[in-house]
Amino acid sequence: MNLRHLISGGLLAMACLAAAAQDRVVYHINDADTQALATLRNIRNHLDTDPNAKVMVVTHAQGVDFLMEGAKDKSGGAYAGPIAALVNRGVKFEICEITLKNRNLKREQFIQEAEFVPSGVVRITKLQIAGHAYIKP
Repeated sequence: MNLRHLISGGLLAMACLAAAAQDRVVYHINDADTQALATLRNIRNHLDTDPNAKVMVVTHAQGVDFLMEGAKDKSGGAYAGPIAALVNRGVKFEICEITLKNRNLKREQFIQEAEFVPSGVVRITKLQIAGHAYIKP
């Protein structure tokens, strides 16, 4: 019985270490024109290198614009395709509700993959406290 407990405890410890070893990252975007396209490429590269990374994108201010329905980059390419591909790889995109209020925007104006948080900067802070690395392209 003690050997069984020892083995179970060892397996549990290894599972905890594996979970703790998973990279957790928050990408911060507050200006879609200068940051969105590069951030999407960075995330794709990040996941190509570390497919198990847990990636969050938190947006506020002008950074929410690329998550709007029909949004396009400066070259006319739609953001929806690359975003959907990243969502399929587990990436979460979050939008600050304070920004919506300040800019008189509605949730319905955004792609369905987007989630909403009360405050983008508070969300980033909480993610960092929880151990997420912070990246601002």
